[in-house]
Amino acid sequence: MPQSLYPLLLLACPLGMGLMMWFMVRGGSHSTRRNDSAAGRLQVDELRREIAALHAAQKDADHRARS
Repeated sequence: MPQSLYPLLLLACPLGMGLMMWFMVRGGSHSTRRNDSAAGRLQVDELRREIAALHAAQKDADHRARS
């Protein structure tokens, strides 16, 4: 085997892995991302409402404990 091919053999695996990672990141469907972000926003809004209700309940409990 010619000496010039040895560096190529050493770089074949890291370069292949880098290309696979790049294709996996770029290969995602755009519509799925949009649906996920819309669903994520709805979930965040629901969690914010739940946190607000918990804060209100905690304030009420603190107010009752002081009275």
